[in-house]
Amino acid sequence: MALTDADVQKQIKHMMAFIEQEANEKVEEIDARAEEEFNIEKGRLVQTQRVKIMEYYEKKEKQIEQHKKIQMSNLMNQARLKVLKARDDMIADMLFEARQQLAAIAQDSARYSTLLEGLVLQGFYQLLEEKVIIRCRQQDVEMVQAAVNKSIPIFKESVKKHIVVKIDMDHFLPSSICGGVEVYNDNGKIKVSNTLENRLELLAQQMMPEIRVSLFGANPNRKFTD
Repeated sequence: MALTDADVQKQIKHMMAFIEQEANEKVEEIDARAEEEFNIEKGRLVQTQRVKIMEYYEKKEKQIEQHKKIQMSNLMNQARLKVLKARDDMIADMLFEARQQLAAIAQDSARYSTLLEGLVLQGFYQLLEEKVIIRCRQQDVEMVQAAVNKSIPIFKESVKKHIVVKIDMDHFLPSSICGGVEVYNDNGKIKVSNTLENRLELLAQQMMPEIRVSLFGANPNRKFTD
C-alpha cells in the first residue's frame, strides 16, 4: 500500500523530532561534561594557587621570623656592648681616681719617701746587678738619693753582694707622672719600671678578676678563675 504525501510528511517530522531530541540530549551531555571538566580544572587551579599563596606567606613568615631573630640578636649584642663599655668606663674612672690618690701620696713627703725606699730596693732585688742606674723625676732627686743610701746596706746584707748606684742626672722621668723610679742595669738594656703608674697598672691587671667580681658580681659564664 503506497504512502500518501501526508504519511511521508508525518514520518519525516517524526524522524526530525527524534534527531533533534538526540541532538539536544547530546548537547546537554556535552554541556554537563564540559561543566564537570570546568569545575575540576577550576578546582585544580584554585588548589594550585592556594598552595602557592600558602607557600608564599609561609616563606614570608619565615623571613619575618628570621629577621626578628636577627634584630633581637643585634639588639642584645648592642645592649651587651653598652654594658661592657659602661663597666670598662667605671673601671677606668676607678683607676683614674686611684691615680689621683697616688699623686696625692707624692705630695706627702713622709709617705712618699718610705714608698721610694721600697721601690728602689725592689729594683735592686729584681736586677741583682753590681752597677745600676736610676732615673726619677727631677723634683725627686734628693728623696731618691736618700732612698738609695738607705737601701744599699739592706741590699748588701740581704744578698751578700756589692752594688754601685748612680742617679741619671741627664735623663729625668716626666714631671707629669705621679712619681716612682726606673732602675736599669749598667748598660741600660734591662729596665725595671717602678713608677707609681706602672705599679698601679700591674696591680690592676693582677686584681682585675677580683675587681670585676666586687663591682659587678660573679660572671655565670666564666668557667675558670685564672
